Amino acid sequence: MTNDAAGWLDSAAIDPAVHALRPDYRALLITAEGLRPGPSDELSERLLADAEQTARERFGDGPVEEHPHLAAWREAFRAFAAKPQRTRPSAEALLRRAPAGLPRVDRLTDIYNAISVAHVIPLGGEDLDHYVGAARLVRAEGDETFETTAGGEPVVEHPSPGEVVWRDEAGVTCRRWNWRQCTRTRLTHATTRAMFVLDALGPMDDTALKAAGDQLMEALTDTGPGVTLASRLVGAAA
Repeated sequence: MTNDAAGWLDSAAIDPAVHALRPDYRALLITAEGLRPGPSDELSERLLADAEQTARERFGDGPVEEHPHLAAWREAFRAFAAKPQRTRPSAEALLRRAPAGLPRVDRLTDIYNAISVAHVIPLGGEDLDHYVGAARLVRAEGDETFETTAGGEPVVEHPSPGEVVWRDEAGVTCRRWNWRQCTRTRLTHATTRAMFVLDALGPMDDTALKAAGDQLMEALTDTGPGVTLASRLVGAAA
């Protein structure tokens, strides 16, 4: 657990091995304190409906994976031997669900999923109170722990050697860059302090990345009074 969310941002780091893999990668990290968690509501529903409409207008019946940013993410996944047709970048997985309706999960998750779809950017959220130490994006050794579920039961997995993962001092928090988050740090109805990761590659410039971050921060502020935000850009353009 970290008590200083804004200060915690300064400790976040991207390993040089990840930069070598994708020198164009940037992460916009946002912390939010004083959040009002809970079930899906009018705010999150509006954002999801708007995102679904934006996706329909942008893609129609066309293949979402041909979008330049998603195509770049597929290349990034292949670069560490992940197969994007089996383990898709998170934004692509969501956009494939948009025509039939995006999932309604809870207020905070719905908000970041809507921003992900509207801006075609992988975006994840973590409960900052369950984070242990600094956030680091690294290439895995293969012996790190990743807490997840299988068949409704908790299990511990391990990433593949060389896989790009987010981790803290307790283990892996997100596998395959942005494919799947662990159960330990996932957002819940008790989350009041969170961190969000917006993942950008070359086809998304810094202006577009900032626009996605600004919309996320505006939506988080709208969840209730007293929300405190901080952000930091980490990576090539930082």
